[in-house]
Amino acid sequence: MHTQPPVSHFPTDISATITASWQRRVDAAPDAPCITYFDRTLSAADVDDLSCALAAALIDRGVRAGDRVAVSLQNIPHFPIAMLAIWRVGGIVVPLNPMYRARELNTALSSSGAVGLFCAPEAVGIVTEAAPGADLAWVLTADDRQFQQENDPRVFPPRTSDPAATVTGERPFVLGEMANDLEHFAGERPSPVPRKASDIAMLSYTSGTTGPAKGAQTTHRSVLLVAFHFIDWGGLNADDRILALAPLFHITGSVIIGIGTLLSPGCLVFLNRPRPDVALEAFTRHRVTVAIAPITMYTALYELPHATREDFASVRQLFTGGAPVPPAKVAAFEERFGHYILNGYGLTESNAGIIGVGIGERAPVHEPTGTLSVGRTMAGISIRILDDDGTEVPPGAAGQLELSGEQLASGYWQEPEATAETFPEGRLLTGDVAIVDEDGWIFLIDRIKDQINSSGYKVWPREVEDVLYEHPAVREVAVVGEADDYRGEAVLAYVSLREGMSTTQEELIAFAHDRLAAYKSPRRVEFIDELPKTLTGKIKRRELRDRPAQA
Repeated sequence: MHTQPPVSHFPTDISATITASWQRRVDAAPDAPCITYFDRTLSAADVDDLSCALAAALIDRGVRAGDRVAVSLQNIPHFPIAMLAIWRVGGIVVPLNPMYRARELNTALSSSGAVGLFCAPEAVGIVTEAAPGADLAWVLTADDRQFQQENDPRVFPPRTSDPAATVTGERPFVLGEMANDLEHFAGERPSPVPRKASDIAMLSYTSGTTGPAKGAQTTHRSVLLVAFHFIDWGGLNADDRILALAPLFHITGSVIIGIGTLLSPGCLVFLNRPRPDVALEAFTRHRVTVAIAPITMYTALYELPHATREDFASVRQLFTGGAPVPPAKVAAFEERFGHYILNGYGLTESNAGIIGVGIGERAPVHEPTGTLSVGRTMAGISIRILDDDGTEVPPGAAGQLELSGEQLASGYWQEPEATAETFPEGRLLTGDVAIVDEDGWIFLIDRIKDQINSSGYKVWPREVEDVLYEHPAVREVAVVGEADDYRGEAVLAYVSLREGMSTTQEELIAFAHDRLAAYKSPRRVEFIDELPKTLTGKIKRRELRDRPAQA
């Protein structure tokens, strides 16, 4: 097994629950800034008072210890306030993507048995459609205009009426407004419901390594281990202003930002659903010192023609994760803006980042594949690289990445067969192909299911993508396999170009051919204005794989 030595200054006094850890942060500096949302800043005491009032409202609505409550919101103050309130009453937080359609939402609500849901007023229609068959008793809408007064039209389009009020038809749940509950129960401070470190804190829905969406069970202990490691790893302090550009409904956002930085002495900066131009202004306006974002957001910032080094003058650290990071992107960003982006790796099943590049380090590139390292394991995490038979391979050989450690999810909610398959004896089979060198640096080659078999040769899409990213005209690229009568599968590259630049299919194929073995080079290139992505910035290769058949 490859194990990273423990960090000597890693916090050892992690409280049994997130609620207790939060209370310790409030007691230490109640008046310290905690959340900034455009033109308003809430202190730690403000956030605590609001979460206590909401906890009283949840008790009034019948929420009890162990009940699941879903939160489907963008990066607004209501999200962490709701999480803290749910944990205070002993509940389990179920973060859900606010872009879910009715069918996806019904699956998560039905699977989790959520008794309540926080959502945007605009989502009430979809929730109404998704509610039948679920246990949903109540829904509270959160107005993203609350806690600020600027109403920047780029972020908040004009609203002439309450969108929730326009939804007609019978609702199988009680509809209310979070703002009203906060006002009605202001000043109340219900005592925290006792919970244990081993109790489930969150159900985070994921497709896992295979199959339909499943709820990964994460305990208070496992969440806090990851959260406090990030505080330690990033050296977060009271002077930090942390810009939250990764969505809170995703595991990186909910654990690293929604819990990790919330429990730190620093101040979180929220921008609702972030736009690149608004985000760029926020760096200067709020004197941002730390940012956490998908690589696609850094790409979008890079593409802003008016962006300069001065916009990032206050920055101390930039972090990314959740999607493959091309070395060329990191190099170009650093050359233009003077900041090196620190890479990290984690899954929903691992409670976000459990592998990362240390402060002051530079991730090496695996020369044979051109892959940028995702870092080394955090304290307490052990890894093995396994071949197809489940046998550990030596350093430098490729195989499936297996993880072990207290930070991992304890399995999938009410899915014993899926849990046994993905978490054999408590270990996590990630479905990722990786290589570990003699120094413990980990290189993710690709997902097992994304492998292309061309004439009997294995082709990993990331290797081809990283080469194409070196071409100056390429903005984004995704490589997939397409059916080929002769080869079985051929390499197909979907490419979006940088604004004002051009190239041809022939030029890109030749560019790749000069840098890769012939069987790895794309046989075909399709140009596309915008590659399809999830809200967390991952390119949807599956959707692209289906495009040739549709055509």
